[in-house]
Amino acid sequence: MSTRAVAIARDDDGWRACDLDPTELQDLDALTDAMRDLGDGLVVAFVEEDDEYLAIIRIDGDSSDPRVFLSDRRVLTTSDLAEALLADALPIPAPRGDGDEDEEDEAVLRHAHPIGDLDLLDDLGTSSDALVALIAEEGMLPADVAAVISERAGAGEIFDEVPD
Repeated sequence: MSTRAVAIARDDDGWRACDLDPTELQDLDALTDAMRDLGDGLVVAFVEEDDEYLAIIRIDGDSSDPRVFLSDRRVLTTSDLAEALLADALPIPAPRGDGDEDEEDEAVLRHAHPIGDLDLLDDLGTSSDALVALIAEEGMLPADVAAVISERAGAGEIFDEVPD
């Protein structure tokens, strides 16, 4: 299993990037604590697991609550890490049951469906429409999406320097 967590943090001197240890991220509080250790300004973390999904978590120095985006809500029921990190911030989809679900719920569970704060990167050069388009683009892996988002925010070179 391949899991990667990287954060970019902006302060008065510009951007810096840091690799986060996914084994130490038991829940969203642990992740936001690790992010706050990087500085008291803007911090954006990217978490991906086995190229299956991308979670984006943002904290701002002036806000105590993290903003959260997940590229595919289905992983909340299939990934222990995604559930542990994001269950407090995002609604977990109901498991498939005895066939009583309506067609819309079934479609959501069958197909990738982004969930969470789609606008969390608007001021960093990636609108909600652009974020959804990146996630849906054929051949784009979660790490590719994170790299594009970092580049648009002005942290592309720093993000690229974080070892895999």
